[in-house]
Amino acid sequence: MAWRRHWAARRPSAGLAALALALPLAACSVGPTFVTPQASVESRWKDAGFPAVVTSREDYERWWAAFRDPVLSRLVDMAYAENLTLMAAGARVIEARAALGQAIGEVYPQTQQLNGTATYLQPSRTDATSNPNDAITSKEFWRVNLGGQVGWELDLWGKFRHGVEQADSAYLASIATYDDVLVTLIGDVASDYVQIRTLETQIAVARENVVKQKSALAIADARFKGGATSELDVFQAQNVLGQTEAAIPQLTAQLQQTENALAVLVGVPPASVGGLLRGSRGIPAPPRAVAVGVPADLLRRRPDVRAAELKAEAQSAKVGIAAADLYPAFSLGGALGTLVSTTNGNKINQLFTSPSLTFAFGPSFSWPVLNYGQITNQVRAEDAELQALLNDYKNVVLKAQREVENGLAGFVQGRQQVVYLKVSADAASSALTVAIAQYQLGSRDFTTVLTAEQNLYQAQNNLAAAEGGVSASLTTAYRALGGGWQIREGAEFVNDANRAEMRARTNYGDILPPAGEPQPQAPGLPGPSDVGPTVRPPQW
Repeated sequence: MAWRRHWAARRPSAGLAALALALPLAACSVGPTFVTPQASVESRWKDAGFPAVVTSREDYERWWAAFRDPVLSRLVDMAYAENLTLMAAGARVIEARAALGQAIGEVYPQTQQLNGTATYLQPSRTDATSNPNDAITSKEFWRVNLGGQVGWELDLWGKFRHGVEQADSAYLASIATYDDVLVTLIGDVASDYVQIRTLETQIAVARENVVKQKSALAIADARFKGGATSELDVFQAQNVLGQTEAAIPQLTAQLQQTENALAVLVGVPPASVGGLLRGSRGIPAPPRAVAVGVPADLLRRRPDVRAAELKAEAQSAKVGIAAADLYPAFSLGGALGTLVSTTNGNKINQLFTSPSLTFAFGPSFSWPVLNYGQITNQVRAEDAELQALLNDYKNVVLKAQREVENGLAGFVQGRQQVVYLKVSADAASSALTVAIAQYQLGSRDFTTVLTAEQNLYQAQNNLAAAEGGVSASLTTAYRALGGGWQIREGAEFVNDANRAEMRARTNYGDILPPAGEPQPQAPGLPGPSDVGPTVRPPQW
């Protein structure tokens, strides 16, 4: 296996010993062999027959560019660079990378240490068991020893190899989780941005209707003062105007709250987000069609699906670790050092002479046979958790398909809704113009004008909400398709500021190299092409 070659390359002598012992025993590994569970996946999307949905593949790396909105693109770049939740996920990748190094170390002798003691002994003068005539025990003396010891539990049952597999899968799962956080972050930025532009449009619609309703109020007031109608028309006009004006503060509050949420996503204080939104106006226009591929692509592209699979694989290795405790553990141990005591004329400076040399070597074994029931229940507990994670994986796949279907349904049906609402809004605008003209001529009462005003505002407000809904549904679909995480290809999981802070505090070595140096890779994960295996044997 590749990880054996890696060990041998890192520690030549220890690697050869590991190979000599591990290769004959490789077939003795206990525990289950992980197999990716079969998940229910449809062959095509429900809305694939609509012209707006095509089944060809698309480059989802920067899907938000389809809106052709430079402000949105700038906000996504800011979020990728400054979002604190993403930074925390990146730090956990480094944590998992270090844990993998620990697991690899367990395959080597688990005890490798130097020892040293220096003891001055003054015998008791009142000990009845002591012999005052014994020249050795009746006088004070020094006892000094230096040396090292090694203890190596042989991996007969695959306990430590399973440990490497578990840590390796957990490491890859941490990367997939980072990617999932990135996908969610980009989707949230796009969703909040669309919501902000939608609310701005709705506020503008409300203000435009306020102007029109004030004009109608002025007409009603003039006719009342001229004796052509009663004051009822004035009161009714004021009522409709007040309701429309009241919608503006409510929409403004929603706008400010959404801007505050966006500020957190891009890592700036809420007061700073207003300046970031300058440069474009209006609801981002979605493309005419969206390429969705086929449902099976989700299994390779969506990071949460990969993470669920990798977590199950890691748990499968934990079952093997627990099962290994059912069998005896065999170890090799040894010690080498020097020992001298200042008795019989010996001197401390003889510590490094050949007569002071001492060593010990021998095998040992342990077998907790009386804990068989406890260990068996531990295996059962780990296996039950494995089954839970296998079911979680299947559930994640189903939820992924549901999210895509929901996004596509909102996009396809929302586009049709916009078509109808545009007709409705145009008709409502014409109706208000005719109603006011007829009211001024006295051929219609003011109720017709009021109804036309309310219908116009409702139609235009609904149209703005529907247009925003189409763009929001498209962001949901793109997020559900697993797009966006690809932008981190070639970049590290920790930015320069965090890297400098961490390296100043702790020696990370090659786990977290300085900026500009080659970074540890995680082969086997999907690359920029969106296609790749989700599970691999450890490359160590």
